[in-house]
Amino acid sequence: MTGQQDRDLDEALALVRREPPAVPPPAAVSENSCAETERRTGTQTGTQHGKPSGASEKHRAAPWADARAGAARAGRAVPVSARRAPLDRALGLTLAGPLTALTDLPSFDTSAMDGWAVSGPGPWRISDRDDILAGQAGPGQLADGDAVRIATGARIPRDATAVVRTEHARTDDRTEQLHAQRHVVTGQDIRPRGQECRTGDQLLPTGGLVTPAVLGLAAAAGYDELPVLPRPRVEVLVLGDELLADGLPHDGLIRDALGPMIGPWLRTLGAEVLTTRRLGDDADALRQAVAGSEADLVITTGGTAAGPVDHVHPILHKLGAELLVDSVAVRPGHPMLLARLADGRHLVGLPGNPLAAVSGLLTLAEPLIRGLAGRAVVEAYAMPVSEEVHGHPYDTRLVPVVRRTDEVVPLHFHGPAMLRGIAAADGLAVVPSGGARPGQLLEILDLPWAEECFT
Repeated sequence: MTGQQDRDLDEALALVRREPPAVPPPAAVSENSCAETERRTGTQTGTQHGKPSGASEKHRAAPWADARAGAARAGRAVPVSARRAPLDRALGLTLAGPLTALTDLPSFDTSAMDGWAVSGPGPWRISDRDDILAGQAGPGQLADGDAVRIATGARIPRDATAVVRTEHARTDDRTEQLHAQRHVVTGQDIRPRGQECRTGDQLLPTGGLVTPAVLGLAAAAGYDELPVLPRPRVEVLVLGDELLADGLPHDGLIRDALGPMIGPWLRTLGAEVLTTRRLGDDADALRQAVAGSEADLVITTGGTAAGPVDHVHPILHKLGAELLVDSVAVRPGHPMLLARLADGRHLVGLPGNPLAAVSGLLTLAEPLIRGLAGRAVVEAYAMPVSEEVHGHPYDTRLVPVVRRTDEVVPLHFHGPAMLRGIAAADGLAVVPSGGARPGQLLEILDLPWAEECFT
């Protein structure tokens, strides 16, 4: 670990050591009080003024794991047309077909090292022919008992039996002979034709992510273009009259934290973000924006509850949308939703509170986008938690954590309106209802930049 990484970890862990604001013990928290707590936070709430949580909402809210799985299925169910992309435009896309070798690799016998191509047992006569270099056409035949200089990657002459590395060879100028200083075996340091693959071999299956290494392999195998699935096109609509685009909060107005965050977050998930627009609390503008969007997926922030200016549900009804997920039993972020529009496009409604919106991104938007992009499902993994984590009485909780060698440490500042914890986190721990005890294994949702990989 570098000194900078040490300092970064120390700063993150400093958040753990600070005392969090006092909260009532889990047993004393009712569903209504949780909803009221989220409504009374002093930061961005968008247009979410809240709806009292009651028995009907409990019944409607999807279990967290079911909601996430449903979003993934919805994405995979959308037919997507493959296209061909030049190698320099394919990074981060998904292979729409298998990558099949167009030629043998290598396509001819080549030298694996700088040295001498030799024929038969040594010592060998040093040939007076020119050195054999990479990129030359057929080098001809090497007579039995002869040796000729050869460069790495150069084509092996016919009847050569081995390559003797330069550092393992000694020349005798008097006798014009080459002597090996180590035992030579037939075929040593020769890369035979087809060693890596033969023409027609499947190199990678359909659905693989195009990484820099895949681009290199494709180029070596003779590809100029790759069959890929396009990035899902996404439009972000930020709702709320109380939001400022710049400057300090004042006079009841607050800074928009979601506009600058959601688009870049979606790009790290492989989406093409067409635009981020601020619409305020205008129902007509929202309906027109959703109906007229050319995106495969519309993301809204705020307005998903049942307050007087929470317009998402009504406009979805007017547009004939089907609600696939209408609230999720998860804290923060329970009033999130997923809808399928009449024309087959999708809308994910995120809560207005910033950390609640992050919860919605990881619960609904990420698996949906992975499905639309044809990406494989991320395999879940678990790690022990370092200390007790309070849970919700019956809902799942998502808590920011930082990874250590053999455990995860929960971070404070994890209220629905807070981003301080998630900004220092490596991922989110999935805490079951009732909480978790020290050492308990918890499922971990990695943040897309946990390995500092941006596409």
